[in-house]
Amino acid sequence: MNYLKLSIIISSLFLTQLSYGQQDTTNLVSSFSGSVGITNNGFSIIPTFSLNSPAAIMNFTWKKKRFSFNPDIRLVTDASKGGFIFWLRYQAIQAKKFGLRVSAHPALSLVRKTIIDNGSSIEITEMLRFLAYEIVPSYQITPNWNVSAVYLQGHGLQNHGPQLTRAFFVNTSISDIKIGGDFRFQITPSYYYLYTDSYTGNYLAVTAGISKKGSPFAIQSTINQTFDSNIPNNKDFMWNAMLSYNFSRNLKRI
Repeated sequence: MNYLKLSIIISSLFLTQLSYGQQDTTNLVSSFSGSVGITNNGFSIIPTFSLNSPAAIMNFTWKKKRFSFNPDIRLVTDASKGGFIFWLRYQAIQAKKFGLRVSAHPALSLVRKTIIDNGSSIEITEMLRFLAYEIVPSYQITPNWNVSAVYLQGHGLQNHGPQLTRAFFVNTSISDIKIGGDFRFQITPSYYYLYTDSYTGNYLAVTAGISKKGSPFAIQSTINQTFDSNIPNNKDFMWNAMLSYNFSRNLKRI
């Protein structure tokens, strides 16, 4: 099954349907937003887990009051590697400055695997299943500057592959920096610690992006630098660049 084609078709249907959403919030029921992008190197939600190939990245958010549903789809061009994450999120605390979000998700990960068939080695795509949760406290220092922390824990649902993964992130984000005309700059540095089945690593990831006011398109780049790690197949330094199309719609009760 071509998962990439299926994902693009589903995304197109969502965009077509939601293009009829109105901005009048009188009878607002929920909102739908997201981004669809292409990149030279698809990073996971934990950046050190890279697809090491060009990929399509699709993120969507359905939000109603404090609840949201957030599909996250990342696939290489032939859909032989990638993943599907289906976040269920709840904003437990939503104060003026402080916030606390809790989330859980099932995930499907597509990985390449070598098997022996009739005495010959062949490479196939295997689907691994996971369950995970996260806790995210955040603090808004100014309207354009916030800090947050993320604790993420995931569990493998099969007897092989990763069984237990823990990650702890410390993030800060500065947005809406004017760089001339209608162009804006945003930067998000993150330090994170990763544990997976007794292997550990410490990393710095920095994402920077440029957007233009009134335009749905944006470009961004992420670098991932290893401080120290004994995780198998770890790369000391990785980077990517991505062009994305972003949208947002308010949904009304008819």
